[in-house]
Amino acid sequence: MDEVTIQALGKLSAALETTERARGHLYSFHQLTGTADFMLDDAVALLRQAGHHEHADRVQGELLGRNVLPGRWTFEIVEEYDDTYYECFREVERAARDALADGRRHDLEARLKQERQRLSAAVSYKSRPR
Repeated sequence: MDEVTIQALGKLSAALETTERARGHLYSFHQLTGTADFMLDDAVALLRQAGHHEHADRVQGELLGRNVLPGRWTFEIVEEYDDTYYECFREVERAARDALADGRRHDLEARLKQERQRLSAAVSYKSRPR
């Protein structure tokens, strides 16, 4: 495989890895938002216990179970991201890799590994006592 193709597939792979990280952050957003929503139950109960019924009613009425975007909870955002962007990204990357690299992943990193280990072995060999 030529060097430019290896570089292109390396960039495509790195872009996918960045998308994987973004997806992880999206799942964190989903889980943190859900956790915060369940914490509101305790806040409402404690506000009522302290006699602050107006504030408890406002938290319950305006925040508890609220959509984070019009008509959507976070799980729906995650699903839409997966269905409309993430899966397409994975399919495009895989198709390019299958067609151009016989399905091998991380050719760029594999070459880098060989080069780095070759350099390491050269220094190790030179520094050995004779």
